[in-house]
Amino acid sequence: MPPVDRSPIRFGELLARPGVIETLRLDGSFGILAFHGGNLERTTDLIASEVATRTGASLYTVAQTPPMCHHIPSIKVNPAESTKLAAIIDHCQHVIALHGYGHWEHTTSLLCGGQNRLLRQHVAQHLREALPAYRTIDNTDEIPRRLRGLHDQNPCNLTTGGGVQLEMPPRVRGLTPLARYWPGHNHLINRFPHLEALTVGIAAAVDSWGNA
Repeated sequence: MPPVDRSPIRFGELLARPGVIETLRLDGSFGILAFHGGNLERTTDLIASEVATRTGASLYTVAQTPPMCHHIPSIKVNPAESTKLAAIIDHCQHVIALHGYGHWEHTTSLLCGGQNRLLRQHVAQHLREALPAYRTIDNTDEIPRRLRGLHDQNPCNLTTGGGVQLEMPPRVRGLTPLARYWPGHNHLINRFPHLEALTVGIAAAVDSWGNA
C-alpha cells in the first residue's frame, strides 16, 4: 500500500480529482457514511454499502482508486463542498461513519466515538454480541484522542440526531494474513467470518435503533 498523502487540500478539490468516486443513495432516515474508502481506509466503503443494502439505510461513500491515498481529516470533510454529502446530512436523523485505523495498542479493538452517547452504547452492544473476541470501546475517555470523533464539524455529528464514528482495525476488515489465508476466503462469495460478523453487528444496530 502506498504511503498516505496528507498534503493540505480542500475536500471539494479531492472530489474533483480523477479516480475519486463519490456515491450517494438516499433511502432511510439512518445513514451510513464512509468518506475515506477505496485505497485509503480499505473496505470501509464496501462495508458501508453492504450495511445500507441490508438495512435500507441511506449511503454516502467516497472511494479513492489506486494509487491515490490522500487523507483529509474528518473535520475538513465539509458538506458545503459536496452537494451529495450535504444531501445525506439533511436527509438523515442519525448516521454511523465507518473508518479504518491502525494502532499497536488496539489491534482487536472497535472504537465507538461521536457525540451521541446513547447511540454509541447501542452500536457497541450489538458489536459485542456479534464479535465477542474483540474489545468494543464506547467510553470516549478510553479512545485515543484523534479517534474520538467528538468535534462539532465531524460529519458524524452534523445530522439533527447526531451519530457515531466507528473505527475498525485491519483484522476485522479482512486485511491481515489471517483473512487472506482463511480457507475459501473471497470478499464476494465466502466472506472472512470476522468481516461478516462485523457487518451483521452494524446492521443489527441500525435495524433495532428505532426500538432501542
